[in-house]
Amino acid sequence: MRGTGLAGPGHRRGATPHRRTISILTLVGVCLLALSATQTASGEPAADTVDTGFAIPFAGAPGYERLAPTQVTGPDQLNQPLGQQAADEIAGQVGLNRADALSEEQYRDLVAGGGVGGSREAAEVIDACARILTNTNGRPLYSHVDGHPTPSVLASYGLYVNTSGLLESPANADAPTRQVNSLIAPGGFVGTWLRNNGATHTLIALYRSAYTVQAVYGFAAQQISGAAQLVTNTREGVSSEVGMSMAPPLWIVNFALLYILNPSLAAAMPAHWAPIPSAVADAIRSSATGQVPFSDYAPYFQ
Repeated sequence: MRGTGLAGPGHRRGATPHRRTISILTLVGVCLLALSATQTASGEPAADTVDTGFAIPFAGAPGYERLAPTQVTGPDQLNQPLGQQAADEIAGQVGLNRADALSEEQYRDLVAGGGVGGSREAAEVIDACARILTNTNGRPLYSHVDGHPTPSVLASYGLYVNTSGLLESPANADAPTRQVNSLIAPGGFVGTWLRNNGATHTLIALYRSAYTVQAVYGFAAQQISGAAQLVTNTREGVSSEVGMSMAPPLWIVNFALLYILNPSLAAAMPAHWAPIPSAVADAIRSSATGQVPFSDYAPYFQ
């Protein structure tokens, strides 16, 4: 699942920072041209835009920002899932509907490594991605922290705790949600599996949706965010940090991917984003790997 989600590939060897910057700006420019020139029956962005506090490319394609999670306004919204009704409404506005999703049988085959050309290894990565991106209330992840299995629910922060007990962004190079990119790339395992298992219509629907334009913004955002993969949000003079998976383009990309797998997965994604406690954000940014021991920072999330 691209972007965090399924996250972007690493820097090309030999590319200079200057050339990478030009390439990223060019990609975003192409998206803006495509957005203004292409009219589709579904997934068309709204004419009005909202100030989410995220800057380009972290804000994503203009017109879609309003569909992404808003900042929490109270503790009751923290890590709350979207719910199915909201998920179906958002799907419609990005150009998807339930008929585009895999059937129950196709979904079970894919995540079990079955079907024509199935892979257990690929299935495990896809399943891990879904669990990380839906780490909302009632769906804890379990990790080994100080030798003990420990639950955590952190989706609104755009963070998760990996199986080794390290706190990181889902866009971290270590995360399944980053490593899955080779599977979802054009011509990769997922596209091939869909075509071989009677789900070509699902693949076509995905590429015709907002997924395509948002994926380019997500790629650009990740390329300039270093090991930490955190995003700065600034509204009314107040700045805060959140994990890459909660930035509008990455959230919408991952939403689209989960929705075509199973609409109930998209319904379990976080409805709101929350600022990462500053001490935690500083520690993640200071880490060479973008990871810190969860045991050292768990009290900030209690």
